[in-house]
Formats: sequence, structure tokens, C-alpha cells
Amino acid sequence: MSAIIPVPAGSIAVVVTHLEMKASPATGPVKPPLPGLSLWRVEQPSVDWYLPLYRRIGEDFLWFSRLTMTDAQLRQAISAPTTAIYAVRDRDRDIGLVELDWRHAPDCKILFFGLVPDTISRGIGSWMMTETQRLAFDGGARRLWLHTCTADHPRALPFYLAHGFRAFKREIEIAPDPRLYADVPSDAAASLPIIAPPETAADTAASDSDP
Repeated sequence: MSAIIPVPAGSIAVVVTHLEMKASPATGPVKPPLPGLSLWRVEQPSVDWYLPLYRRIGEDFLWFSRLTMTDAQLRQAISAPTTAIYAVRDRDRDIGLVELDWRHAPDCKILFFGLVPDTISRGIGSWMMTETQRLAFDGGARRLWLHTCTADHPRALPFYLAHGFRAFKREIEIAPDPRLYADVPSDAAASLPIIAPPETAADTAASDSDP
């Protein structure tokens, strides 16, 4: 039996797929696909370094959870001893982000994984994922997992499946549209049009009373 779930105006709805793997398919370090690439551990990430990279990678896919935090909250999150942050560096430019969450070790969660838009489809993502899997399992993980959703890049789910992850759960997430309340541009994620809530009586009265 099918069901239609109404989504309130001012919200977005996405299908979330959870994926996992319990053994590393990687056998050792893999050579980067392009000269000058490296994956490096950011030992003391600053908010000023982290947020611009997070925005460049995730803006089109509605990455917003970090944007709702204060600087102090974000600093605490990215500096936690159970958080491991890696950057993909192309010579002198950081173009990718991997954030691992070890709070429930030996489970390891890939919290964020992505590349800036102009570097996608150049083979960098596959190398980056292979290195991420190696780092996680060499670091003691017995299970590596993540989730993706229909707001993500359309090739994200096939990418994870092709790299050995197995889907184990699916759910629908309904959340306030971050383009209406968080610091996310209104033209982000154009494939998900904004449906703004109607003006309330208080809003209308305030508008009518403006000089």
C-alpha cells in the first residue's frame, strides 16, 4: 500500500539511504590520479578554514548542519578528539573534505565527504574514498558507515555502492528548508524548489503598517 505524506510549506523532504561496510576493500595506499594531490590530516582545524571549504563543497546539496552552529559550537565539534578531519589538497588549494566520526568506535561514520564542484568527475573521488576506507579500517574500525540523500549529487548513491557499501536502511527526512532560515543562498539546490510558507496574519499586519 502506498502513502502520500504531506510536506509543510517551508520544509524540504528527502529520501535518506544508510550504507555500511564491515571489511576494508583497500589493500594499501593508492597513488593519486593526478600529480600534486594529497590527503592530509588537519590536526587543528579552524572555523575560518573549515567553513569556506564546507560551503564550497556542500552548498548545492544543502549541507547546512554546520551553518546553524555558533562559532564556538562548530569549533568544539571539529576539534573533538573523536573527530578526524582530512583535506584533499591540490598543490596549494584545498579541494576536498573527509570528516570521520569515531564517537561510537569501533564503528566509524563518514560524516562529510565531498569535493568542490569543478573537481568532480576527474577520478579524485574514487581515490579519496579508497584512502578514506584504508584510514578508517587501519585506524581500528570494524564498521564504516554513512548516509546520503536525494538532495546529494545524483551519482552519490551509485558511487558508494560501487565502492563496496551495502544499503541497510531507508527513511524519509522532513526538515525546515535551510534556504529560508539558515545562511544558505536561495538559489542553492535548484532541483529542490523553495515552497515558502504563506504570510501569517502578523506578517501581513506588519507589512501593511510599514510607511
